[in-house]
Amino acid sequence: MAKVGVLGPTSWGTTLAILTARNGHDTTMWTRTESEAARLNATRSNRNLLPGVPFPDNLFVTASSSQAFADSDLILIAVPSRTLRENAIAISTSIGRSAVIVSATKGIEIDSGKRMSQILSDELPANLRSNICALSGPNLANEIIDGKPSTTVIASSNIKAAEIAQFLLSSNVFRVYTNADIVGVEFGGSLKNIIALGAGVIDGLNYGDNAKAAFITRGLAEISRLAVKLGANPMTLSGLSGMGDLIATCSSKLSRNYYVGEQLAAGRNIDEIRSGMKNIAEGIDTTAAAVRLSRQVGIEMPITSATYKVIFDGMPVQKAVSELLGRSPIPE
Repeated sequence: MAKVGVLGPTSWGTTLAILTARNGHDTTMWTRTESEAARLNATRSNRNLLPGVPFPDNLFVTASSSQAFADSDLILIAVPSRTLRENAIAISTSIGRSAVIVSATKGIEIDSGKRMSQILSDELPANLRSNICALSGPNLANEIIDGKPSTTVIASSNIKAAEIAQFLLSSNVFRVYTNADIVGVEFGGSLKNIIALGAGVIDGLNYGDNAKAAFITRGLAEISRLAVKLGANPMTLSGLSGMGDLIATCSSKLSRNYYVGEQLAAGRNIDEIRSGMKNIAEGIDTTAAAVRLSRQVGIEMPITSATYKVIFDGMPVQKAVSELLGRSPIPE
């Protein structure tokens, strides 16, 4: 039995907390306020985000970072990417010296272009940097919480740290792989959300299966170009954190990014869509970050650029599609 600390009472954070508790580990989930911790402990569930899913008896919620993380063998971080840095700062002095730290957040910091593991390296004590990992894969929280068979990847430059996390998270319905390419795993998990936005648009406009298959395929080629330019192994983008995650998020009604795309196709603006969502659609901010990164390193990303125009410049989705189809012919 191990001790697990979870940062973030998000739907994904709560799912991971329940998963580790079901595996028999003493699990503590940290919230920023006493009132939220008290509410979650009293109801023994996260009714707002995962209604009808009770907490196991060995899952406890606290607003004390030292109580959650000081003695933890494994720390799972599942907060929105735009708040990860401030959350890392908040807990940095509370983590034990030997904890394995896993980022389960899929995103890129807009201003810096940094991956989530790089932000953790910036803000956590230097002695913990070698224990930082990233978790990514086709991981729709609602399916995992229902006990449906699922897989994921935990990546780290320190493979022993990844193997510890693998051992603690694995179960007979949740198969965990390891990978030494943390760059590729993180970029695959974050950039695919951009393509999921477009997949939702395609289905929302009833453009059909040919269009969607082509879009996903060209999307994978595009995000792979950027990831490889920034240090990823191209094979990683063909794995669970690349192609696998891409298929799931471009196909499932459970995907928040797919939902945003559908709503854009229906004519709603991004502010209206965001205001009606309980969870964050990471693809929105990731689109802005990817456009900036691609310009910095000289990688052409036409799908990402078109998505940016729709979200941030108000371009009609039909015009964005027409511009993509009207580009000059090139070899595949």
